[in-house]
Amino acid sequence: MDLPANSADVEIRRASADGVAALDRAIAILDAFTTVDRSLSLAEIAGRTGLYKSTILRLANSLLRGQLLERLDDGRYRVGPAAFRLGALYQRSVVAVDILLPIMRELSERSWESVAFYVRSGDVRTCLYRVESKHPIRYTIREGDVLPLLAGSGGRVLAAFSGQQGEPYETIRKTCNCLAVGDRDPETAGVSAPVFGPGHVLLGALTLAGPSTRVDAAFLQRMKRPLLEAAARATRAFGEDASMLEQASLAADALP
Repeated sequence: MDLPANSADVEIRRASADGVAALDRAIAILDAFTTVDRSLSLAEIAGRTGLYKSTILRLANSLLRGQLLERLDDGRYRVGPAAFRLGALYQRSVVAVDILLPIMRELSERSWESVAFYVRSGDVRTCLYRVESKHPIRYTIREGDVLPLLAGSGGRVLAAFSGQQGEPYETIRKTCNCLAVGDRDPETAGVSAPVFGPGHVLLGALTLAGPSTRVDAAFLQRMKRPLLEAAARATRAFGEDASMLEQASLAADALP
């Protein structure tokens, strides 16, 4: 017997909602794994997701069939090879400029200052991307310009996360940012944070900078948190865990 049209609509919506809920729970199971986890037990997954063990077991069977999960001999679970394949596909589809420029433009709109992205090139750094300040008087660096590595906030961030020893590099690694006034040029100031890719590979440094007559230490201190949030968004978009940057952004307001 056919259901009335309105009853059929209800059944379709219910099935759709159930399907979406199941997908959300499956995603939650995969999200339970972090970069430091080689494997997780059923109890650990339940504790991290808040799902019933019976629900996890049911959804895990689908994830196992799709090779998004693997069950080890001791009953623990690890992320399966299909996740690696999807990650590789994502990496090949990512174009750095498509990720970075929208984030840089948003940060520039918020601060009204110039935003640049630097990459390390041996013992120097190169400006890869640039968004200009809206002020008529601005800190002028062009894409392709080469600057010192061990001077300026961007260079010091690149050096710190490339293993440079001593201070200020130890502090930069702890706080995930560097604020510099007149370090490279007595008339400029900036604040920088690192951006990472898969495997916690350093991709570059995101820098907000301007003339020190306008961009002083107090202003840069206020911009630390937005900058770190921008660096975290870029890092996540490149497929890497951004928790270190997110924690640094929460602490930024209290740091000198």
